[in-house]
Amino acid sequence: MQLDKIVSFHKAMGDPTRVRIISLLAQGPLHGQAIAGKLGLTPPTISHHLSKLRDISLVYQRRDKNTIYYHLNQKLLKQHSNALLTYCLEDKGEEETMDKSMKEKQAVINNFFTKDGKLKSIPAQRKKKLYVFEHIVSGLEKGRKYPEKEINEYIKKFHEDFATIRREFIINHYMYRENGIYELNPTEMWAKTEG
Repeated sequence: MQLDKIVSFHKAMGDPTRVRIISLLAQGPLHGQAIAGKLGLTPPTISHHLSKLRDISLVYQRRDKNTIYYHLNQKLLKQHSNALLTYCLEDKGEEETMDKSMKEKQAVINNFFTKDGKLKSIPAQRKKKLYVFEHIVSGLEKGRKYPEKEINEYIKKFHEDFATIRREFIINHYMYRENGIYELNPTEMWAKTEG
């Protein structure tokens, strides 16, 4: 999820009808006719708004016989809400906590990487694992689109298990993948090390 996707999300949500549709779908899936009836709007108007919400993947559809039901992608809604909140509150912490965190991160990097930059092993503990992944992705360029093969080659410079690490990049929101192309997410979307 690149920065332009966050902006697209908030642009798409900047319409009262779409917010009302999301509110309805938060209670459970509905078909277009039902949404139109509940909001007192025409089916073509609802189709237009649902199309905009599908474009940002906030709504997805499932067919049941001849009826298409629309579902809310609650996980994505939470991600975007949290990303904005994190972005707004970022850099408000105390410097002392940052210094402690930086020292801890450096100690993990020193323990898990050889002098020539190879990853000895993937840490089992989540916090250490995230420090390691952040260290690896820091060598990638923001805004650049990477084919999967190139990402694999990049990761292999650190560790032979490129498939696991590549998957972790996606799971922990360091990168966004679409049609086999990878791109760094904004740092405010990256998984956070709690405490």
